[in-house]
This record gives sequence, structure tokens and C-alpha cells, in this order.
Amino acid sequence: ALYSFSSLPLAGTIAVRSLAVLIPVASTLFYPRSFATGLRLFNHPRLYTTSNVSNAGPRKMLFRSTRGNFLDMTFEEAVFEGLAPDGGLLVPHFIPDVSKEWRSWKDQAFHELAYSIASKFVGDEIPKEDLKALMEKSYKSFTHEDVVPVRTVGDLEIMELFHGPTFAFKDVALQALGNLFEYFLLRNNKRITVVGATSGDTGSAAIAGLSGKKNVECFILFPEGRVSPIQQLQMTSVLDDNVHCIAVQGTFDDCQTIVKNLFCDLNFKKTYSLGAVNSINFARIMFQITYYFYTYFKKFPDCDGTMSFSVPTGNYGDILAGYYAKRMGLPVQHLIVATNENDILNRFFSTGEYSTRGIVLQTSSPSMDIGISSNFERYLFYLFGLDNKRLSMEMKAFRDQGRLRVDEVQLKKAKFDFLAACCTEAQTKETIAKFHKEHNYMLDPHTACGVNAVHQLRHKMLPPCSNDANTAKHYMVVLATAHPAKFSSAVVAATGIEAEMPEGLARLAGSQVRFTVLAPKLETIKEFIKSTVPDPTGSRNVYTMKHYFGLVTGAAACVAVGVALGKNMKA
Repeated sequence: ALYSFSSLPLAGTIAVRSLAVLIPVASTLFYPRSFATGLRLFNHPRLYTTSNVSNAGPRKMLFRSTRGNFLDMTFEEAVFEGLAPDGGLLVPHFIPDVSKEWRSWKDQAFHELAYSIASKFVGDEIPKEDLKALMEKSYKSFTHEDVVPVRTVGDLEIMELFHGPTFAFKDVALQALGNLFEYFLLRNNKRITVVGATSGDTGSAAIAGLSGKKNVECFILFPEGRVSPIQQLQMTSVLDDNVHCIAVQGTFDDCQTIVKNLFCDLNFKKTYSLGAVNSINFARIMFQITYYFYTYFKKFPDCDGTMSFSVPTGNYGDILAGYYAKRMGLPVQHLIVATNENDILNRFFSTGEYSTRGIVLQTSSPSMDIGISSNFERYLFYLFGLDNKRLSMEMKAFRDQGRLRVDEVQLKKAKFDFLAACCTEAQTKETIAKFHKEHNYMLDPHTACGVNAVHQLRHKMLPPCSNDANTAKHYMVVLATAHPAKFSSAVVAATGIEAEMPEGLARLAGSQVRFTVLAPKLETIKEFIKSTVPDPTGSRNVYTMKHYFGLVTGAAACVAVGVALGKNMKA
């Protein structure tokens, strides 16, 4: 705004225009990391959207809070913000429409497809070659050449999402997110304190993606005694100095509430530069969209069919990625929400009421032992027609009363978008045993919920699903979210047989571990972070010769430009 003045006298024009550039440069004296932010304002995407530039090209992607108080964040800002300051989740201003180009992606390798999809949300904030390199790097650690292979088992297609370093689907997003964090931090000379809650798999995948990363401290909260022994060992055996595991004496919901409250404490969030790895971070959803498209291309190389997906669901992030894929243009017929006995989502899609029961049941599928699905707010935002005021009001009511309800029209729309089913503990055990007996294929208990949900809902699916290559134009895919060896007690109880142990899990036996047991209290967790992280101000705002050189050079350049502009105007 300062730079736009042109009606002032020559001296005033020089001074004001120089000041417009000097402000972000001089601010480094107080807050060096704002240097990059200040300079970025001159090429900020919000200055070039179609709403304020005539004859503009494609819209640049920006992000906003589901609750409406924070608008127009860049992708980088959204990645680091995690939870919006008003308590909402960040969503893109629009869902990219790729209906005219997605078929051209059909022959791409997984990392190439990940780039094609991510670029729709990242825009030009990361140079094209850098983003391609980040995606290629992110999937080199996967043991299967397809990254997420799909196998025909009986009348189902099983999308195996457990070939990453921690043998769970979270690796697909968190390997990429870890590299993304490191890229932005090094580019901007910043530090970050990552805080996450896990019901099992997110923690180990986040640690695998962040351990040893420069300028990152990683704190993972997990419910003591409510993750599988292997899941806990995967987390606590990582002894890198920047990794800190906290066993919280409570449930996953306690862990998740603490993390959300940390992000809502804006002073603490700013002081310690908090960043999120849970699926409240939109980048995780973005990376998970890739495997929906990739699996479709594997089964329909000619792009001539439709596909349905059954997704074991706890926090609603994985199936939300499928919803975005469908909205972007992928021919998805059905999205099945498969829950265990913690069935808040199944009850919503049956009755229209989203309500807590006050307790979280402990099941054989612990990654789904969740009483409140944090990502569900993003779907409600779309279900309410992007009405952030309505959503904010409903979420406040949910916080105060533990329930919210949608009307009949909205429930009908929700049932059109999703099918849902609940799988009991008995059904989970029975499904694992039957699937192994009939197909010699071992399911983990989460995937068993997905398989069982298909059997419950098949009569509602039109057109019928079949994997007969000669006649089928509609495949049913179940997302296998974890390797069965991670849940050996459930597998043995169902089949009497130990699942084959991958080498990466077998070598954990006898590992040294490190973790801290703490009460489920916000202040207790805060004090632990404060005592663990180095001086936050000193470690995050590091003065270097680059800053001082930039300050002097910038000041000289500003004056020179101001004088030149002033002379031209006088002439």
C-alpha cells in the first residue's frame, strides 16, 4: 500500500516507497525469521487471485479456517500453522478440478503422481524441480516398487499401504511431510517444535519422518497401555536427540485434546513455533490423495471404470483424502466409513447426530480407538455449504454439550457421500479367521473392519462390485492400513498363527527405549516441552552474516530504487 503512492512530491515519494521495502528488512533486528516473510509479500499469491487481477491465469491456492476467522494463508503458512488460531481446521479455498487432465497421469510412477497432485495445492511456492525431488526422496524408503501395491483377494482388491518404514499407511504422508518441513525450515532459517498425538501408527510414522531432521524437535503423545507393544517399541526405540515420546496416563482423546489446546494457546504456539503432524495438518490429507488415484490407474489402465473404497476410519483423515479425490474428478462410486466399536461416525451417518459417549473402548484395533474424529470438521464444513458461521456455532455446541445434529436434508447428502458400518470385536476376529482360511491372506484388525463393512453394505452398492476383469467396470478396494505383524496378539487369537514378521520389525526386539510417563494435564505437557526444548527465542531467531548483509544491501537498494523512480516521475 505504501509503495502505491505516486501523487506525493518527489521527496515524499522516495521516502514512502523506500519505507515500504525497508519495513520487512529492518524487522529482522527484532525477529530475523520475518525477513523471508516480509520479502514474500511482494509475490504473495493473494495479490494475484482472479478476484483482483483482470485477465488473470489459473487461481493460486490459498487456505482458510473452517471457522472463518483466518483467511488467505499460503500453502507454507498452512503447513506450519496446523490448527488455525480460531480452533478450526485449514482447508483450501477451492478443491482443484482435474477432470480434464487426470487421465493423462495414468502411466506415472507413484512419486510422479504425488507431484502432479501436490502441485495443485502448492502452486509455485516450491519450484517445480524442488517439489519433484521432494516427492522422489519421500518414497525411496518403501520396499515395494509400486509403493502401495494392490492385490486381488477373493472378490476384493486390497490396497496394501504397509510397505513403508513403519509398516502403516501413515508413512505415505509423513515421509513426505517430514521432508517438506525440513525443506521450508532450511530455506527460511527457521526451527519448529512438532507436537503430535497418536493412537498407534501416526507416532512411529511421524518419528520415522522427522528423526534426525535439522531444525526440528518432535514430541509424540501416546496413551499408556493403549497401543500395541510393537507400536510402542517403534516409537520409543528411536533415540535421536530431537525425538521425545510421552506416554500419557489416559486415552487417545486425552492426548488429542492436549495437542489441540497447545495449538490454541497462541503465545505458547508462537514462542515454541509449534507444528502439527496429525491429520489436522492439511498436507497429510493432500499426500494421501495420491494413492486413490494410483490404485485406480492400476486397475483401470484405460480409465474406463468406477471404483469404491472401504476405509478403516478413526480420525477421518484417510477417508477424507478419498472424498477430495472424488471431488477432484476421480470416478469414485462409494466411500465406506468402517469403524470399530468406537462408532461415533457410524452413528452420525445412521442418525444425523454426532455425539460422544464419554468413554473410549479399548479394542484390538487401537488406531481406531477414538471418541472424537478431529478431521470430521472438514467434512462438516462442506456439508454445511462452506458456512463457517454455522459450523463455528455447531462446534461450540459440540464442545459444550458433546453433540451436534444435522437436519434431514444434510443427512441425506451425507448418506449420498458416504456409507458407514460398525464392526464389533467378535466380527473383527471372525473376519480375520475367515479371510485367512478362505484366501490364505492375513488381515490386521483395522483392515478386517474394512472388509467386514463391505460384507455388511454390499447390498447397498450400485452398480454391483466385481473383480472379473472381463465384465467388471466397478472394483471394490479395501485399504489395508497396517501390517498384521504389528498386531500379533489379535492375529494369533483369530487364527492361531503368528503373522510373518518383516525384518524391519523383527530387529526391534531387545532395543533400548526412551520415553517419559506423564499425567494427562495440559500444564504438565507444557512444562515438559519448556524444559526439553533449547531456549526457543535464541534457537529460532539466529542472527547470521546473511541477515546483516541483507539488511545493508536491502537498505541501499531501496534508496536507489526510490531515487530512480522519483527522477522518472519528475521527468
